Amino acid sequence: MSDLSQNLAKAEGYLARFARDGVLNQIGGEAVPAIDGGWFDSLSPVDLKPLARVAKGGAADIDRAAKAARAAFPKWAAMSGDSRRALLHRIADAIVRRSEEIAFVECMDTGQSLKFMAKAALRGAENFRFFADKAPEARDGQSLRVPGQVNVTTRAPIGPVGVITPWNTPFMLSTWKIAPALAAGCTLVHKPAEFSPLTARLLVEIAEEAGLPPGVWNLVNGFGEDAGKALTEHLDIKAIGFVGESRTGSMIMRQGADTLKRVHFELGGKNPVIVFADADLDRAADAAVFMIYSLNGERCTSSSRMLVETSVYDAFTAKVAEKAKRIVVGHPLDPKTVVGPLIHPVHEQKVLSYIAIGEAEGATLAAGGRKVECGGCYVQPTLFTGVTNQMRIAREEIFGPVLVAIPFADEAEALAIANDTQYGLAAYLWTSDVTRAFRFSDGLQAGMIWVNSENVRHLPAPFGGVKSSGIGRDGGSWSFDFYMETKNVAFSTAAHAIQKLGG
Repeated sequence: MSDLSQNLAKAEGYLARFARDGVLNQIGGEAVPAIDGGWFDSLSPVDLKPLARVAKGGAADIDRAAKAARAAFPKWAAMSGDSRRALLHRIADAIVRRSEEIAFVECMDTGQSLKFMAKAALRGAENFRFFADKAPEARDGQSLRVPGQVNVTTRAPIGPVGVITPWNTPFMLSTWKIAPALAAGCTLVHKPAEFSPLTARLLVEIAEEAGLPPGVWNLVNGFGEDAGKALTEHLDIKAIGFVGESRTGSMIMRQGADTLKRVHFELGGKNPVIVFADADLDRAADAAVFMIYSLNGERCTSSSRMLVETSVYDAFTAKVAEKAKRIVVGHPLDPKTVVGPLIHPVHEQKVLSYIAIGEAEGATLAAGGRKVECGGCYVQPTLFTGVTNQMRIAREEIFGPVLVAIPFADEAEALAIANDTQYGLAAYLWTSDVTRAFRFSDGLQAGMIWVNSENVRHLPAPFGGVKSSGIGRDGGSWSFDFYMETKNVAFSTAAHAIQKLGG
């Protein structure tokens, strides 16, 4: 039996429960259908067949979940940091034990290849461990002394929060948002993306089986226009953490305005990878290929614009094109697969439409550019050369395995092109000139910059973007800045009495 056949058999076993029972909401510690009895189908992008029926939550379900989160908040917020640390470590341990199940389900639900999803589940456990260890210090503050006064700061959890997660690598990104919320002492209502809801169900089950009290973590499936809108408008929800499109972030901000909700947005990107002629071109090419074609190009930090110095442009883009042509496209459970199917037929059509736009704009198709007829949403790794930064394929987020290559003459032009975008999430710089690396990084309008590296995350470091790419930072104590309120208490040390007004 081939590796693919064995993996398909395992996946069938893991998915059987969803096919049989559907995907229910989890509210107040109970698995429940939608109040109005609504359901929707979750399709696998592998073959477009339904994987499960999913409870279609709406405003009434969100209200029930928010009230459960509000009721659970006082006791959970009062739990000691040491106790929360122990519990979050138990959740991490359980994730590791079920990592194969999580990875196989995620592959079939999202189309992401097992090559990357096997690590994504373990990264989710790592996120829980990291924030578990920070839970005891979450409330720590500062002592600020001045003549006549000592100020003492502390932090407290903001209250019940809403977490809205995307369809790309949903398990890992859910842990990235939820683990710090729990470590801070918040309760929550989680609404996962409707395109990939299965592993969110596994995650909340794992948490409650590990001992998380009922109502601390509530899960409501549904669509943005009903469940999502109700969550962002609900009076009991004090903050919204969202990962997704910039346009949706703007909508959430409007919806939360009446209740003055705090928001944290990780949004879109059109991230440049800038390659100077003095760079290690082999390493730069490997990194550029990895950052656009891994995870099917469906990642906010993908390097979708490749800016290359003119003197090496032709040779470098030819090198990247050859690498792109050798990438294996196939079933996500095949260990050899690098690029699997895109998430959904709607998204596949979006990506293919941008390829058509690029050809119509006069860009040269140097690799890929076509649908792979495998019965699902498969698109070849694609590279456009001869691109200018004014073309739509260079300005709009495609969110698929499509890379555009733009030449530049010198450092000033490279910086101008890199910054000429509404986005500012990430940037990647390749050069052997250390002074240029510092100088160029200072000029880049991006929240995160990697020099001579692909995206390698250090969990204590801040993660987030500028401009239309987001608001706020995740990672380390930056996450607690969002999920907690800071309080200052000023103590007078003056020896004299308070001066009274009047006689």
